[in-house]
Amino acid sequence: MKLLSTSKPFVGMIHLAPLAGSADYARRGARPILDAALRDLEALEKGGVDAVLVENFGDVPFAKVAPTETAAMMAVIVQRLVDKARVPLGVNVLRNDGLAALAIAAATGAAFVRVNVFAGVAFTDQGVIEGQARELHRLRRDLGAEVEILADVHVKHAAHLTQLEQAVVDVDRNRPDALILTGMGTGFHMNAADLEAAKRLTRLPVFVGSGVGAQSVSAYRQADGFIVGTSLKEGGRVDAPVDARRVRTLADAIAALRNVS
Repeated sequence: MKLLSTSKPFVGMIHLAPLAGSADYARRGARPILDAALRDLEALEKGGVDAVLVENFGDVPFAKVAPTETAAMMAVIVQRLVDKARVPLGVNVLRNDGLAALAIAAATGAAFVRVNVFAGVAFTDQGVIEGQARELHRLRRDLGAEVEILADVHVKHAAHLTQLEQAVVDVDRNRPDALILTGMGTGFHMNAADLEAAKRLTRLPVFVGSGVGAQSVSAYRQADGFIVGTSLKEGGRVDAPVDARRVRTLADAIAALRNVS
């Protein structure tokens, strides 16, 4: 199953509870983390998402590169989710372990990965992070993996030296399969003018990756897809379970955008 073959795909987030290797790991194994993820998957599919992105969101404070035990536990969980899912599944390993995400995707049959710093340099709360484009292309070739790469431009929770337009050009030339634009942090709205600027500078699909809700999505009608987490949760709280009714409301709003495109 591919993500980018869908018109304006609606990607819902599964935020995993703390995994092995993180500061808040509960030391109870993968089962309770998987159970919560399966409940969120069911709610997302019931609500009408086109795809799901699994992220080790609970591992804050993040390592730049995920510990071995984190990647191993995440692979086990993603495999079970892939086996259960009726929609394409993606992987994002925070803070910026695109190589682990791609390896997990290739091993489990996941369809795509998100890479927060694909090209360039970001000044983050984990320190300076450099892009991984060359290594990701090499690994994807060596694994023979048909995994799509979604690359952030000016990723959230970070400062950047370049202007957005320059960053779009730089990420584009490193050949991901799609770009992602976000606001300043999780749940923050992004500037619609940034989306317009990016669309002028690239032929790649451009996703909006933060701040999307049923009331705001119409401002991003130029977007080629949406990645949504916080607004789909009960009460709009990032630490709450996914609410299928909120998912359905946003799915209907995105369907309306498709109908007028």
